[in-house]
Amino acid sequence: MKMTPRRIALAGLILGLCTFFSLGAHAADAKVKKSATDIAIGKECVSCHADDNPGLVGEWKKSSHAKHNVDCYDCHKAAEGTPGAYKHREYKGKPNFITTVVSPKVCATCHEKEVEQQQPSHHALGGQILASLDNIMGEVIGGPAAVTAGCLQCHGSKIALDANNRPTPQTWPNTGIGRINPDGSLGSCSACHSRHRFSAAQAREPDTCGKCHLGPDHPQKEIYEESKHGIAFSAHKEEMNLKSKKWVVGKDYTAAPTCATCHMSATERQEVTHDVGERISWTLRPAVSVKLNMVRTDDKKAYDLPASIALPKVGDTYKGAKVVEVITWEKRRKNMQDVCVACHTKRQIEGHYKQFDDVVDLYNDKFAKPIAAMMGELTAKGYVTAAPFDEKIEWTWWEIWHHEGRRARHGAAMMGPDYTWWNGIYQVAQRTYFEWIPQMREAVRKKDGNEAFADALLQKYFKPIEGHDWYFNGISKDAIEKVRQGYEDRYGKGALK
Repeated sequence: MKMTPRRIALAGLILGLCTFFSLGAHAADAKVKKSATDIAIGKECVSCHADDNPGLVGEWKKSSHAKHNVDCYDCHKAAEGTPGAYKHREYKGKPNFITTVVSPKVCATCHEKEVEQQQPSHHALGGQILASLDNIMGEVIGGPAAVTAGCLQCHGSKIALDANNRPTPQTWPNTGIGRINPDGSLGSCSACHSRHRFSAAQAREPDTCGKCHLGPDHPQKEIYEESKHGIAFSAHKEEMNLKSKKWVVGKDYTAAPTCATCHMSATERQEVTHDVGERISWTLRPAVSVKLNMVRTDDKKAYDLPASIALPKVGDTYKGAKVVEVITWEKRRKNMQDVCVACHTKRQIEGHYKQFDDVVDLYNDKFAKPIAAMMGELTAKGYVTAAPFDEKIEWTWWEIWHHEGRRARHGAAMMGPDYTWWNGIYQVAQRTYFEWIPQMREAVRKKDGNEAFADALLQKYFKPIEGHDWYFNGISKDAIEKVRQGYEDRYGKGALK
């Protein structure tokens, strides 16, 4: 048969299709290049652990890893002499080395982009608590055992190795989000994608984030649950399509957002990100909130810079590296608003951010900034010691910003009214007026009896702020009348008796 150009093209198409379908049948094997030895050792791992740890193997069998020919050995194998590598049995008379700690660097073998985003993120840097006031309180006032089983299980411990190159029981197990691994990498992918199924659907669940983001100082999980978003998720979870491959908000699901939706997941205009800070414009963690710009450098690091300081430009040198990207706080906010617009109108989004900003400004300007300034003066003049937590007034200030103040700010950010007011600003005010101020007066009186200094501080920092007028002058008739008028405007004349 004569091979005309048309027949040659048709033959090429058929051959191409045959090759495509042939490769498709072995796509899982093709994605992970494995030697015959690695395949054999992997099978032995599964066989042995199926007897000893059937639940572990059962979860792995349900994972995408198993479907794509990735087994125990692919993740746990290690080269002799590398950090954390130890001998584990033999194969054909040769020693076999594995590591207990599967770090992001290992995951990057297949998930390079995700790990590149994760390494400079707020999550990966969670281990920085090791040098914070939080950790000093835990280690010294609480005790190391409480820190190990408490703080470090969320923030991450620095994994120490014993004489046999295995993790010590004081530092392992640990899946803290900012774990400091023996190979130098930061974090733990299994903090969100629990082993050994490593499910994306689980990472999209609010309960996954709730392991760490809850409690008196950062109750995001509880705030979410009382918000309209959390209520909608609870009511319509079966419509959330959590196992979707792409999981694009407004397209693959519309019932509700989860934590992952807002902070990490895809929209029709943004890809998934494993840098959880890309969409955060305020920092709500410290004593005083500031808006944050982000700078990324060519050594694959990222830095948050307060909006009040000069911002380097792309191409500048920062921290010894070249700036490759600058994300302003406005851009970070637009990234978050791009998530909101999938379900809300621009006017509603702007209204939410106005209310959120107003609460942060109220907390900052009325309480946090003046109290922080007064604490600075008290310390400078010796009325309060420089050592943390050795005086009641320091604990009270800590509770104001670290607990109540955070709750108010997070409540406003995530539409949790009870946390904004009763668990937030209400408690900030109560603790300020009826605990911190009396303790400030007592600290001054105890040292030298100079109560005039305490009065001067309040006159300097509180008196000029209109919101504190009631404290100095009582609730005036004008203030009461304003409230009465507002009430009657809403509910009718004579409604307030």
